[in-house]
Amino acid sequence: MIITHTLSDGTVEELSTDDLTAREAADIEAAMGGSQWQRIEALLQLQDPTALRAVVWIFRRREQADLKFDDFDIPGWRRRLKARITRPEIEDALSNLMLQAISSKSEDTQIDLLAPHLRKLAQDPADVDAALDGLGKGHLVKRRQDSED
Repeated sequence: MIITHTLSDGTVEELSTDDLTAREAADIEAAMGGSQWQRIEALLQLQDPTALRAVVWIFRRREQADLKFDDFDIPGWRRRLKARITRPEIEDALSNLMLQAISSKSEDTQIDLLAPHLRKLAQDPADVDAALDGLGKGHLVKRRQDSED
């Protein structure tokens, strides 16, 4: 997951949760009251201010070792922080959906429902279409494009 942080000078900083160490992830879990990492990822997708702040805090703590989570804040967080998912995360979500939908034979319908959400969260919305192509579901992209015309 990529957290974009627009600094006060307008510079956009990208922080990837893939760059966290296991210890840093555990420190985020502890700062978030013991939440498990899967819950934190879900909160990030929901643009939760505490989860977003925790990720930025842990990166800042690399430069300022004594920085306490309770003392760290980001004014204007709503316009300055965004969580976005990466292509591998999109592929994982679609693969999991396919596995769950196989038994019900409704994967196209479920993908049609999930794809707009994935596009909204994606760092690059085109990654959703590429991931669908990779799963052999490129016809859903064509169908969506045809309905927009």
